Formats: sequence, structure tokens, C-alpha cells
Amino acid sequence: MTSSQSAPAAATPVTGGGPGPAGAAIDRAPARSGYTGTRRLLCGMVLAVLTYWLFAGSMGTVAPAIMENINAGETTYVDATAMNLAVSITALFSGLFIVMFGGFADRFGRVKVTLIGIALGVVGSALLIFAAGSLALPLLLAGRAFQGLAAACIMPATMALVKTYWEGAARQAAVSWWSIGSWGGSGASALFGGFAVNYVGWRGIFIAYILISLVAFALIWGTPESRAEQTSRKGFDVLGLALFVVGTLGLMIVLLFGSRIGWTSVTTLALAAVAIVAFVAFIAWERRQSNPFIDLKLFSNTTFTGATISNFLLNATIGMLMVSQQLVQLAGFHADGSRYTAWEAGLLTIGYAVCIIAFIKVGEKLLQRYGARKPMIWGSLIVLVAAALLMATNVMLGTYLIFAIIAYCLFGIGLAFYATPSTDAALSNLPAAQAGSGSGIYKMASSLGGAIGAAVSLAVFTGVSQAQGQIVGGAILMEGRQDNLMLREGSMMAIGVNVLFLVLAILSIVMTVPKGGGSKDLHRVAASASPSPQPAPDEERSALLAEFAALPTEDLRALRKQAMLRELGDLDEKVLHELIQERRG
Repeated sequence: MTSSQSAPAAATPVTGGGPGPAGAAIDRAPARSGYTGTRRLLCGMVLAVLTYWLFAGSMGTVAPAIMENINAGETTYVDATAMNLAVSITALFSGLFIVMFGGFADRFGRVKVTLIGIALGVVGSALLIFAAGSLALPLLLAGRAFQGLAAACIMPATMALVKTYWEGAARQAAVSWWSIGSWGGSGASALFGGFAVNYVGWRGIFIAYILISLVAFALIWGTPESRAEQTSRKGFDVLGLALFVVGTLGLMIVLLFGSRIGWTSVTTLALAAVAIVAFVAFIAWERRQSNPFIDLKLFSNTTFTGATISNFLLNATIGMLMVSQQLVQLAGFHADGSRYTAWEAGLLTIGYAVCIIAFIKVGEKLLQRYGARKPMIWGSLIVLVAAALLMATNVMLGTYLIFAIIAYCLFGIGLAFYATPSTDAALSNLPAAQAGSGSGIYKMASSLGGAIGAAVSLAVFTGVSQAQGQIVGGAILMEGRQDNLMLREGSMMAIGVNVLFLVLAILSIVMTVPKGGGSKDLHRVAASASPSPQPAPDEERSALLAEFAALPTEDLRALRKQAMLRELGDLDEKVLHELIQERRG
């Protein structure tokens, strides 16, 4: 999903490497590194990306089966609220730490960080496999958190390797394969999860995760290291990250556990206060930093702001996929009285997987013809229609399953229309010097949108379904069985929250993204929003080198001297003092 990819289970796929603790960085080109990417490396990276989107992303669909297995005895070790946290915590940790690990990859090595991410994923999956009894919940939460950290390492590091070790048409092909790992994996996650639960058990998902990860590790091992050339040394904003993590975790706990401990209880109010204070302190701190964790100045660009907010909200709609899948399993019955399985529920999403991959290129063509604004709005409206169909839980099961099949197809088409135009609107309108920071924030919005959206949707679904007495009441006639009314009402209201997300997303696009030019009849390419798009860093580098090649030698020497003086100016005062003293001595 628009993960980033950032993505379904988290929306748009996460692309590129974020800004890092080392500050400004320039990618080393393949020609300088002496290494060109191979099929072996590409295959390893695609498998590494697949471990998150396909395997870890299937948790939302198979959650009821996991709870049924762990709570098979008389003791309830994992209730629905705790399971909701286990589902959403992976995307949460991915979003919180993706910028940091992207920076670490630039500074310490992209291959190294990719391998570390694969290892973290293996550890997380092993913890999930052994989740049982009284240790089930802590192992589930720890395992899912490790998987989130793994994704935060793998996504930016592997995309940076694609950018560094491939060029031209080969790079485009490599990006396409990388996207198949993310988009294809996210699209097929519900189907794969249902298949695994039905035929090998839910632990088989994470055994497969480990096996695929080991293959990916072996394929990537031995690849020459890739780092960024550092033009300055700036410390990472640890306090900014800490404040952001505290605020986000406080918000997540309130959303997930507020209904259980009471929305007006002292604990809930205290957690909400901690989250608010943390976010206020975070904003105040970030405004004073020269190298902030999140560069708030970027949001002065309204196009970037609108694209990022709508990206967050579109990713948040992953919750309606999870809720509708769980509804079919919990409230759907065959004629013989047996429940629908995770596999049968997953089969309904085949159209989602096919459409999201098939229509990605259509979104790109729409961007070229109409600009970013129109396809972003169209995509959001299509997803809105999908949400409306999934909200119709008052109809008979057979009708609802037809609605669900159509809705999942529309969901995939809408996200495909939205993804590329949104990314282009967000990043092409930033100056080249801010492209890294903007990419990191945009990717973070994808993951956090998926995490918070899933948390809100599942919390509403669980809270309403466990409530005493109908909430909708006689306002809507609920056809068919009456022993699952609260589950159906809970699903209706949870998906209704996603409708609100989509309305807000459309408003953010309409209010911030400029109208594109172009002509449908004349096939003109739409004009990009102002300011003009910046060239990609590698294209800009090539243009500058060509320009410098024509300069006299004396001018080149003068430029080199200026560059060295600038580097001296970035040195720590103590280091500079020692150099001067050494020079004088």
C-alpha cells in the first residue's frame, strides 16, 4: 500500500534513504565505486523487502487465528486489545526509526545496515514462533517490534543501494523489481496469510520469513560496501527522536487501551497529557536545531504539506482492510454453521493485489497528463467508494462478500492512482538540498499512517463489538443473523472512521496541491506545481561536472580552495584550534 508501501499493511512503498546523523551526503556513483549491481544482489534485496510486506504484513488478517490458537485452553493470554497492539506495532516502529536507520546506512554502510535489518527480522520471527502460554503477549510484542526495526533498516538501505549500484535503464528495472517486492508483497499479504493459516498454521508464516531471510542474507553477503561521502559532521538529534517516540507511543496506548481502562480514567488522561507535552516539547526543540530529526521548515511548502498529510491519511485506511477481513472470519458463517477461515477471507483480496500492481503505471501516466492534483483526488475518491461498500455490513453475507470483492479491487486501483502523483508532488517541489529530509518525512508518514490508522480502526472495532447493547439501534435495518450484530456494527463504525480519513485527505489535496496543466485532447504533459521540480541528485551532479569541465584550470583550483575553506568552517572549534596551533608550531 501506499507504504510506503510506504504501503498497505502500510501503504506506499518506502523508497530512498533518509537524512542521517552525519548530515549532508553525496552518493558515490557506480563508476567511482567500481561495482555494478548484479542479479544476485537484486534478488537478495527483493527477498529482504518481501519479508516485511508479505510475511510481517499478513498479521492483520491472521490475528483471529493467532488468538484462537494461543487461547486454546481456558486461560486468555492475549485479548483483542493486546492483539491490536501486536498488529500495529510493526508499522509504528518502522515509521519511528526509518529516518534514523536511513542515516546510519548512509554513514556506516548500506550493505551492513541491510544485513543487520535481516538479522533483526529473523530474531523477531523466532520470538513470534515461540509465543505461547504466559509469555505469548511479551513475545508477540517484542517479535513484532523487532520486525518493525528490521523494516526501518531494510527499506532505506536497499533503495539507496539500488540508486548507487545501478544506472539508467538498469536502475529503472531494479526499481521496478524492488517495487514488486513491496507492492506485490503488501497486495498478496492477506491471501498468503490466509493460505498459511489454513494449511500449515500461523507459525508457518514466520518460519517462512526466517528461511527467506537467510536466503536474502546469503545473496547480499559479500557485496562491496556503499557509503555516502560526508561533507560535514553533524550529530543526530537524539532528544528530538526521543520526544517524538514518547509522544507517539503515548498516543498509540491511549487509542488502543482507552476503551478498556476508561477514557476518563486517571491513567488514560495522564498518558494523553504525556503525549501532548512530548509533542509540544518536540516542536519547540526541533525549531531550534540546525540538524533536526524532522525539519519543520519543510512544511512551509504547502504542496509538500498537503501531499504528506494525504499520504498519512491514505495509509491510515489500511485499517478498513484489516477490519473487514476480521469481520468475515468472526461474523461470517457457512450454511453448515462453520466460520469462514482466514484463507477464505484472504481469497477475497486477490483483486486488490492484482489491481494495485496493474494500475501503478496508470497512475504515472495520469501524473504526466494531468499533473499530481487530479489523480490524487481521483484515487482518494475511488478508495472512498471502496470504504462505502465495506461499510455496508447490514446486508446478507452473500451480498457483503460481493461488495468486498469489488471494494478490494477499487481499493487497489485508488491507491495505485494516488501513489506516484503523491510522491512526485511531495518531493519534486522541494529544493534538491532538502530532498533527503523530505523523503524521510514522507516515508515516515506512510508507516505511521498505517500504524495509527490500524490502531484507531481496530480499537473502534473491538470497543463497539464488545459493547453492551446496539449503538446504531433501529436507525439501520440489519439483515440476516442477529447474534453477530455488535461485530457488524463495530465494523461499520470502524470503516466509517476511514471514510473520515479519506474526506480529510481529499480536503488536504484540494487546499494545498496546485491545479496541474496539460490537455487531455492535445496529450500535453501537465505542468508541475510551482516551484519548478529539481533535477535528481545524480542528474544534477552530471550537469555540474559537465559545466566545470569547461572552466579554466585556475578557476577549478579556486573552487577547490573554496571547498576546502568551507570544510574547515564546518570543523569542530576544538579541532580547528588544534590545527591552527599545529600550523603555528
